[in-house]
Amino acid sequence: MADTAPPSSLPHVPVTIFASVMGLAGLGLAWRKGHSVLGLPDMVSEVFLAIAGVTFLAALVTYAMKALRHPQAVMGEFNHPVRSAFFSTFPIGLLLLAAGLHTYHADSAFILWAVGAVLQLLLTIRLIVRWMVHKQEIHHVNAAWFIPIVGNIIVPILGARIGLNEISWFFLSVGLLFWLPMLTIILYRVIFHDALPPRLMPTLFILLPPPSIGYVSYVGLTGTVDSFAQVLINGALFLTLVLMAKSKSFVGLPFAVSWWAFTFPLDAVALAAIEHAHRFPMGLWPVVGAILLAMASLVVVLVAVRTVMAIAAGSLFHPE
Repeated sequence: MADTAPPSSLPHVPVTIFASVMGLAGLGLAWRKGHSVLGLPDMVSEVFLAIAGVTFLAALVTYAMKALRHPQAVMGEFNHPVRSAFFSTFPIGLLLLAAGLHTYHADSAFILWAVGAVLQLLLTIRLIVRWMVHKQEIHHVNAAWFIPIVGNIIVPILGARIGLNEISWFFLSVGLLFWLPMLTIILYRVIFHDALPPRLMPTLFILLPPPSIGYVSYVGLTGTVDSFAQVLINGALFLTLVLMAKSKSFVGLPFAVSWWAFTFPLDAVALAAIEHAHRFPMGLWPVVGAILLAMASLVVVLVAVRTVMAIAAGSLFHPE
């Protein structure tokens, strides 16, 4: 009987599953901003944030079971030259959920934010030290390496709202300091070397969050849209147009958990555009923000449905 039992998929559950929390929570925050700036329905944001909370708990329990039963598989991911960057999706999920929860319970939100910020700092230090100590192969470089950088830039979203400006400036400085050199390295990899494997193609969208969330955090801390903020928001919009022009490369990709890499970046640029529309309501930015939010919503719903279908079919988690 034991020989006929289906193999467990638990060892193959990737840490990437926490990217689903980012996609859902990020969309919830973008819709909340859309409610306050564009007058969109407020219930949509709260539904997505609630789903994100449930998804986080499900992902946490699942990955904790993997850590208990298959610790060697977790360590393999943690030391992997590509997958290790995705461990930052866990504290980023905490930071986004904290921003969503703050409206309802400030104390609980602060605890989530503090835990997420500390974990994000530790993971960032660990990864940068690793890059310095161990030689990295160029074929391992991909836009997922931005994830730890993005996590630092996300910290000020709530940090500035609760008055922790010095801490928020620290994290924003770390993120922006490493964003530009990382962007150079990743563009060099994409332009001058072989194409990314199909499963990593969605990670190209991770080019969007650094300038997008960088704009939101920077404006939140300074309270104004100066020249640097204009560079960030317009740079984010330009990168969005570049990726849209490259859309044929993403059509027909085999579905995988990595598709969640499409979601949060689109949430981020929609959130930034709507925030900019709040500052400049008489221009085209309200229209741009609404279009980007519609696009992000469509992609998140599509990826979520495909994920549920893959889980039901037992085909989501398998050896790579």
